[in-house]
Amino acid sequence: QVQLVESGGGTVQAGGSLRLTCAASGNIYSIKTMAWYRQAPGKQRDLVATITGSGSTNYADSVKGRFTISRDNADNTVYLQMNSLKPEDTAVYYCNLDRRYYAVNYWGKGTLVTVSS
Repeated sequence: QVQLVESGGGTVQAGGSLRLTCAASGNIYSIKTMAWYRQAPGKQRDLVATITGSGSTNYADSVKGRFTISRDNADNTVYLQMNSLKPEDTAVYYCNLDRRYYAVNYWGKGTLVTVSS
């Protein structure tokens, strides 16, 4: 009965900012490496950022310096602060376990981010 609920998406002009929130049910996520993914129409789901249970972070080259991932383990919540947004950031954004290291069989609905030029 795992549940992942993403929120915070919307439409923003290029150069603007958005903060995405992921509410993850259960305690299993608190010690696992979590990640944000994104999927644009006609493209594969790409890894955007990861954060370990202790707070170590990594980012895709395309978002490094612009996006910041963080987490609140007590609240089972993961965040993605997105600054200096570009039209190419337009996608549906999902949170989940880092599928490079864990089995991922469930996806939430995601939240749509649209960046206009």
